Amino acid sequence: MAACIDALRRESCQLSRDPNRSQGDDLSRKFATCCRPGFRDRLASSSSSSSSSPASAEALDASEGEDGLWCVMQDEAFSDACQEPILWKYYQDSIMSYSSLESALANHLSVKLSNSSICRRTLFDLLKGVFDDDPEIMSAVRADLRAVKQRDPACKTYIHCFLNFKGFLACQSHRVAHKLWSQGRESLAYLLQNRVSEVFGVDIHPRARIGRGILVDHATGVVVGETAVIGNDVSILHNVTLGGTGKVSGDRHPKIGDGVLIGAGTCILGNIRIGDGAKIGAGSVVLKDVPPRTTAVGNPARLVGGKENPTELEKLPSFTMDQTSHISECSDYVI
Repeated sequence: MAACIDALRRESCQLSRDPNRSQGDDLSRKFATCCRPGFRDRLASSSSSSSSSPASAEALDASEGEDGLWCVMQDEAFSDACQEPILWKYYQDSIMSYSSLESALANHLSVKLSNSSICRRTLFDLLKGVFDDDPEIMSAVRADLRAVKQRDPACKTYIHCFLNFKGFLACQSHRVAHKLWSQGRESLAYLLQNRVSEVFGVDIHPRARIGRGILVDHATGVVVGETAVIGNDVSILHNVTLGGTGKVSGDRHPKIGDGVLIGAGTCILGNIRIGDGAKIGAGSVVLKDVPPRTTAVGNPARLVGGKENPTELEKLPSFTMDQTSHISECSDYVI
C-alpha cells in the first residue's frame, strides 16, 4: 500500500486543473484500483450518491464487520490527504501504511507515549502484543470509535477521533494498562498510567474496570480510582472524578451502570452505585446511590422530581447527550 500511495502522490501533481474535474474523485478511483481491488465494486455502486456522507460510511462499516471500519478509516485518510496535501506523510505514517487497526493504534500510542527513557519500538511491541492477544480489547476499541463518532457532533470522521481525541487515546491506553495489571505486571501498568496522565491529562488507575462504547469527551482532568467500575455505553465529560471519600481502604470507588451520562466537573465519591441510564448534571457532587433512569444534580446532588417520586428518563442520556432538559424541573433560576 505504501508504494501505491507514493505513486499516487507523484501522479496527483499531474492531474488536470480543469475546474469541472474533481481531483479527489480521480485519486479515489486510482486508489481503489491500485490498493484495494475489493473496494472497486463498492465505489462503483456508490458513485451515484454522496460516498463521503456519514450515513454511507456507517453502512459500509456495518456491511463488512470489523475489517470494514478500518477500510472506512483508510478511505477517510486518503480523502483528507487529497484535500490537504500537507497531510500526506502524516496520514501515510499513521494510517495508510498499516494493514490493520491494531498496528496503527499501537504505532500511534507509542509515538504519543514514548520519551527519552521509554523506547518507542519497545512500546509498539508491547501494545501490539496486547492488541493481538486479546480480541476483546480490539472489539472495545472499535465500539469506542463508533461511540465517539455517533455522540460527539464535533467528531466528523473516525480518523479525527483516532488521531486527535485524547479521551479516546487515554481510554485505549488504559485498556492495555489494565491487561498488564491483570497479568501481575503492576509496575509496568503503573508506568503506562503515569505516561497517560502526563501526556493526555487523564488519570485512570490500571486496576479500574471500563466497559465498551465509552465516550470521554474533552477528557482533561478525568480521574478514575482503583476500584471504580464503568459500564458499557457511558459518556463522561471533562473534569470528572470517580473517587473515594478519604482513607477508606478496599472497595471504595463508584460503580457506574450502563448508559450513564456524567456531566462536566462532577465528583462521584465513595463505593456508591449510579444506576443504568442515569444522568448526573454538570458540577454535581454525588455521595449516595442514584436509581436507574433518574437525574441527579447539585451539591450535594438531589434527584430531579424528589426522592420519593423521581422523574424517569425515557431515553438513555449517554446517547442523547442532553445535559439541560432537567433544568426547568429543578430550578426557577433565570439569568
